[in-house]
Amino acid sequence: MIQIAASPVTDGIMTVLQVDTLLYIGLGILVGMLVGAFPGVTATMAVALASGFTLTLEPIQGLAVLLTIYVAAQFGDRVPAILINTPGTPASISTTFDGYPLALKGQAGLALTTSAFGSAFGMLFGILILAVAAVPLSEFARQFGPPEMFALVVFGLTMMVGVSSGRILKGLAAGAFGLLLATVGRDPITGDARFTLNVLELNGGVPFIPVIIGFFGVAEVLNQILTRRRHLHQVKPVTQLGQWMPGRKLMQRLLKPMGIGAVTGSVVGLVPAVGGDIAGIIAWDNARKVSKHPEEFGKGSLEGLTAGDTSSTATLGGSVTTTMALGVPGDSVMAVMIGSMMIWGIQPGPSLFSSRPDLVSSLVTIMLIATILTLGLSLLRMRGMVKLLELPSHYLWVIILIFCMVGTYSINNSVFDVFMMMIFGAVGLFMLRFGFPAGPAVLGLILGPLAEANLRRALITDGWASVFTSPIALVLLAISAAALVVPPLRAQLKRRKAVGAGADQAKVSS
Repeated sequence: MIQIAASPVTDGIMTVLQVDTLLYIGLGILVGMLVGAFPGVTATMAVALASGFTLTLEPIQGLAVLLTIYVAAQFGDRVPAILINTPGTPASISTTFDGYPLALKGQAGLALTTSAFGSAFGMLFGILILAVAAVPLSEFARQFGPPEMFALVVFGLTMMVGVSSGRILKGLAAGAFGLLLATVGRDPITGDARFTLNVLELNGGVPFIPVIIGFFGVAEVLNQILTRRRHLHQVKPVTQLGQWMPGRKLMQRLLKPMGIGAVTGSVVGLVPAVGGDIAGIIAWDNARKVSKHPEEFGKGSLEGLTAGDTSSTATLGGSVTTTMALGVPGDSVMAVMIGSMMIWGIQPGPSLFSSRPDLVSSLVTIMLIATILTLGLSLLRMRGMVKLLELPSHYLWVIILIFCMVGTYSINNSVFDVFMMMIFGAVGLFMLRFGFPAGPAVLGLILGPLAEANLRRALITDGWASVFTSPIALVLLAISAAALVVPPLRAQLKRRKAVGAGADQAKVSS
């Protein structure tokens, strides 16, 4: 009999192949597909809600549920984008460019199938990046001292602010609010209580899982309720799916946009805070530039659909890599997962893979199984999904709010946590209504103690000189500054060009 020698790789794989873990993966797939199929229910919201229920599980089982929800949502969100021209999650924005026009042409089934193949290819490419780059990146980051770790946290915060849809000042304000919340609780150096208002439950800091559920769950539902009139006349889903499976020649034609999408998404995914929505749009535009039929893009191009969907899913591998290896969330979903991992005793960062060498193989195995199973589910003629899209929104709102309260209470069996969830749900609603992104606030809350502790250690050692004499810290801080300064300057230059073009046009017409 051949025996497989024990190693961290095989240990990580065998942990995932346990029957109970596989059942949790199946549960995550079902939840993720449903989440993606309902417009307005984002993957971040779903992972935040699931966090409250998974904290009693073993770490690998909990990660299996959360990661699988994230993976499956990347497939399910293409269904409403193609059938009703509404992105299921922000990552499927580029899907609407060509998906819905294809559905109007009677090619909805073909669009759904090619989207699923592209999403799976992008996911597998991203998983390859995770398997290859995670350990070397963490080994490099292990050389970081307090100055470099402080600069790394600043880098992560500013990257999320810099991609806040042009709302940099509001993103900075949200990040500052998160950092302010992070000061509540015990001092990371002396251990003294501060800003607790004599509330015993705040001695450990503001509980971030209730905050996350409030921001991404309660606030989203309340915002949809307030804006329900806009959704009264929703587009009815396309029910005629037409041809389902693409032929060999068509698949060969789609290999090029798949490659463009996979490379684009993998590169974008390694940059903290830049999500699949941005990657999908970039890849769609890149594919249009090199296509032999650029005139079809935006009017029902399978090339454009495939490039965007491949790219938006390829970001997941890079996002998980930066989250686990550096401790800086790759996107808002990873920010939520960091909160759960910290409760499980898993501290993402440079030392994670040295203390848990089996974790990379466990993550890769979870994502591989989830991708393959979700692809198989996506290739079924899911006519039931069309019926789900017609479900009235108010039923969904009630279900989500109940899960928010039950999930939050189940963390510590604490009414105080539910109270905090409702408070931050109201705060999150205010932020949504006035354009303040929630991501930087959550990131500030989670990474604030890490940033403060490392900065104070650096200052105690050598003062500010330790920060500004470290080449790595200087590079990270310079990139952070560029992330805040370059977008406004670029926007200003575009406005000047537009004004100049308008003036020239006026002269010509006169």
